[in-house]
Amino acid sequence: MQATSVVYYFLLVSLCIDFSQNDTGTLLRRPKRRMHNRGLGRSSSGGHRSRRQPRVNLPAPAAPRIPLINVDDSVMGVFDSLIGLGEHESSYNVLPGKKGQCTANGMIMYDKAVWSPKPCVTCLCSKGEVICDTNMCHPLKCPQTIIPAGECCPVCSDTVSSLDSTIISLDDVSELSGDSPEPNDLANANVLPSAPSQTGKDELLRTEVIEIKEGHKKDEKKRKRKGKKNRQKHKAHRRAKQPVRRKEAAEEEMQYESDEDDGTLRIPPRFPIPVPPVEAPPLPSGCSTSATTVSCINAKLTQIPPISDPDLTSLDLTGNSITTISDEAFNGIPNLEWIDLSKNNITSPGIGPKAFKILKRLKRLYLDGNMLVRVPSELPSTLEEIKINDNHLHAIDEDGLKDLKNLVTLELEGNKLSEANVSPLAFYPLKSLSYLRLGRNKFRIIPQGLPATLEELYLENNQIEEVSEICFNHTRNINVIGLKHNKLEEHRIAPLAWINQENLESIDLSYNKLYHVPSYLPKSLLHLVLIGNQIERIPGYVFGHMKPGLEYLYLSFNKLSDDGIDPVSFFGAYHSLRELFLDHNELKAVPFGIDEMRKLRFLRLNNNKIRTVPPERICRTRISHDNHDTSEEEENEDSRLEHVHLENNYINTRQLSPHSFSCIRSYCSVVLKPQKKTK
Repeated sequence: MQATSVVYYFLLVSLCIDFSQNDTGTLLRRPKRRMHNRGLGRSSSGGHRSRRQPRVNLPAPAAPRIPLINVDDSVMGVFDSLIGLGEHESSYNVLPGKKGQCTANGMIMYDKAVWSPKPCVTCLCSKGEVICDTNMCHPLKCPQTIIPAGECCPVCSDTVSSLDSTIISLDDVSELSGDSPEPNDLANANVLPSAPSQTGKDELLRTEVIEIKEGHKKDEKKRKRKGKKNRQKHKAHRRAKQPVRRKEAAEEEMQYESDEDDGTLRIPPRFPIPVPPVEAPPLPSGCSTSATTVSCINAKLTQIPPISDPDLTSLDLTGNSITTISDEAFNGIPNLEWIDLSKNNITSPGIGPKAFKILKRLKRLYLDGNMLVRVPSELPSTLEEIKINDNHLHAIDEDGLKDLKNLVTLELEGNKLSEANVSPLAFYPLKSLSYLRLGRNKFRIIPQGLPATLEELYLENNQIEEVSEICFNHTRNINVIGLKHNKLEEHRIAPLAWINQENLESIDLSYNKLYHVPSYLPKSLLHLVLIGNQIERIPGYVFGHMKPGLEYLYLSFNKLSDDGIDPVSFFGAYHSLRELFLDHNELKAVPFGIDEMRKLRFLRLNNNKIRTVPPERICRTRISHDNHDTSEEEENEDSRLEHVHLENNYINTRQLSPHSFSCIRSYCSVVLKPQKKTK
């Protein structure tokens, strides 16, 4: 009977011990998980600036994984990375004689208690000794990293937006743990992130101790079931917001899905160690820089230097040996407004299809003096000025200038363009173009399809032989036309080519094959340049239809003679002409009609064959005799002549009448020397 009683006694003691152990394990598991989740919520809420915290007088961890193990017969959380460090003394006070309790910042912590004194640091009270561990970060392989507010470890910059949506708030933490936030928890959550005061830390530690004492096994099971449902709901919500998950996020989800009865302490997933940004190499020695400009003129560069400066607006690379422009050439300077790549060796195949696409503010692009055979593709629509002079352009198709609706100035001189390889629709996309230079090409006629907004057109040094009556039908705003150094004859200019233009004020027909001043000139013409032709005659009334009237007429270096200028040759320009150049012709006398030009300021008659200047040929005067006194009276208003050139003629200056230049106020304005010797 006594033996039986002893057996029952031992069985009863064993059952009591097992019950006590199970109850203790349950109580320990709850505060550990809650402590872990609070630590995660604290680091995510942005209260502390994230950085790696040093260990407290402890060596480096031994392994990256941090599971918990059972020591003896009681459940006690011990980090793998801290195994065997029990003898090391920490900076916290240790009280081994009081049932294994620890003192942390003035608070007494029970044995096996877990807390987080700082972001990313977790501590354990083990038999009177405080053991702490710092979270480690995995290395990243992305070029740029950033540390989100409140996080311990950096993430790739392109994943910041997705990480922002996965930051766990205090409410999410309560759902994951299966607990409802208590008033003390909310108070601690508000204090800890923003103000790491001693009072806030003490409040948190007291709350954890009370929760460990008041836990019950039945309530724990209910919280587990509720937490499991909430976790499933949370995971579904996160999947909807993040279709593509990173490997670290997947590992975090696996940790939450693991068995809750294993008594393990969950540690937040570790992010990679931040990689310092790669700094761009310094500029070459031949470059200079200012606040918004980099200039590398004649710096012997073979490629565009790697520059990373969002504030840069101007880049001058003139006179180098650059051959290519990659798609990434301007990635570091996306706010450029002006680029000058003139006088390099850039080829069309060497320009990436998206080289200029990133430049959303580019306004001026200069590519003069390269080896381009076509206009670069995918140019920014913000461009207002493009120069591709002196290249090898041999064609512009209808899509060659697409999307350049803001382009105002286009220069394509010195190429191999002609009416045969320039599409009539090439200029159609240019809705704002006003200035076009196509000189030194191979055009035989005026290009077709000119923009309606065009104001200035320059076609010098081509082979143009004809100006048809449909050339300028759609360019009602054109103001200047330059056609010098071509092969035009007056009968190849159609009568209706430009006579009805209302804004055309300047035409340059120098160095063509004209034999007389062309008829049917625009009504609005003010400035006519006919230098270097073979003009022998100025037809009568050729300027008579012009309103308000021609102001500048340049006929230098022609073959004008006295017979080629009629008394009515300047009719229509008498009251408007300001400058008249008749030098380097074959005139033997000052032409009739000059004395009628009351607004004339500048007259050139030098390098002719003039022998004398009659008194009334330049200055019109009326001589009256009263009491044998001679007085000079100018009719109408005073003459405005300021400069008269008569040098290199055959004038005997000693025989000139004193009234020849009486209307000119300063004789210094009359140039008479030198003169040629009489034959």
